[in-house]
Amino acid sequence: MIDHNEITTYEYNEDGKLMKKTVEKNVWNYEDSSDSSLLSVNVKKLDDWATIPVKSSDFAAGFDLFACPDNHDGKPIASILPSMSAKIRTGIAMSIPKGYFGAIYARSGLASKKGLRPANCVGVIDSDYRGEIIVVLYNDSDRTQIVAPKDRIAQIIISPYAQNAELVEVNELDETVRGDGGFGSTGT
Repeated sequence: MIDHNEITTYEYNEDGKLMKKTVEKNVWNYEDSSDSSLLSVNVKKLDDWATIPVKSSDFAAGFDLFACPDNHDGKPIASILPSMSAKIRTGIAMSIPKGYFGAIYARSGLASKKGLRPANCVGVIDSDYRGEIIVVLYNDSDRTQIVAPKDRIAQIIISPYAQNAELVEVNELDETVRGDGGFGSTGT
């Protein structure tokens, strides 16, 4: 599906049928299955060993992010001790369109099988950030965990947000049935 020089992009219709297959260099196209608009997010490889993010299944929400080594000797990138964290390079930068952001989430398999997750739980890549995407992985397990080159370390979901929101200080808030009930007030 991907090698170090090109990316294969698949476009599907609403029924999940493959409609178009293209091979491109350093550009990632994502088709929103809810309508026919195409959201293009440019991805730049900062390292020849970097891997362009890909979806693991046709209807996956996130694109997998891959570990990229600092040196190219094929050795493990990091050994993360229990209750410790390490910065893991992806070797890529993105140009996320205005009105969107990249949300970095844990991969369920990595979290459940190795105890590794993003240290800040959810990372945010703003649309004006052009630097390398780095994931800080935290080891929740009781064993040292190894991260190797090309390991899938997290996933990124491109999401819209309200650009024109503002916070307004007031003396009182509107009343709701829930009120100030939090932390289990609606059940567990």
